[in-house]
Amino acid sequence: MSEALLISNLLLWTAVVVLALLLLALSRQVGILHERVAPAGALQPTGGPKVGESTEPLILTSLQGAEVTVGGGHPEGLHSFILFISPGCPVCKSLAPTAVSLIASEKGRLRLLFASDGADTPRELAAHQDYIQRLGIAAYPYLISPALGLTYEVSRLPFAVLIGGDGVLKSKGLVNTREHLESLIESLDTGIATVQDYVKERNKRESEQPSPHHSTAGEALVSLTALSRQKDPQGGSDRSTKQTMERAS
Repeated sequence: MSEALLISNLLLWTAVVVLALLLLALSRQVGILHERVAPAGALQPTGGPKVGESTEPLILTSLQGAEVTVGGGHPEGLHSFILFISPGCPVCKSLAPTAVSLIASEKGRLRLLFASDGADTPRELAAHQDYIQRLGIAAYPYLISPALGLTYEVSRLPFAVLIGGDGVLKSKGLVNTREHLESLIESLDTGIATVQDYVKERNKRESEQPSPHHSTAGEALVSLTALSRQKDPQGGSDRSTKQTMERAS
């Protein structure tokens, strides 16, 4: 009996050790895979105005009653961050406050605009008014304009458009997280529309060199942030390299 018990214990401990080794190997492979996957940025559609093109000004009236010009150069040189949302969009409810927090961290170089459509009746208009109150974004221009959505060919929400102070379209795309929003804003400092474009361009340059090394997600994010700091040494944003590395880990 004692021999059988001893053998069974040895077999159990052997199984535990083997499973632990397998788990360690699996964790290592997951870490390697995570490094090799490019960082998720905003999904940029192919339709509509192209990044780098000048935008035409649209004079609109916000839900609050103020006249707002979208597109073209801004008289004070402010960049315009336009977030298209809707009362019927579940993701927009959490992303709108995130956009407010992010733009506030940019130290006054960006203005935040919200855009939507679907206010053909008094009931729909009242729904939009209640919507901005519930989200706490009534202090920001809220534009109800089908023309604006058609201009940038917005087909899905939430969608963001970034226009430079000179009226040039800097970046655009579908956004679902804070990281997506930040990937658009990085284009102001780097001149690169998306993080994916940066990874692709860097790997292309490295493939032409003897070294076989390719950029990982973490290296690309850190390098992209460092590049933005070089182009904007005063730091229009307070997003740190430490935060960037944390998202990549």
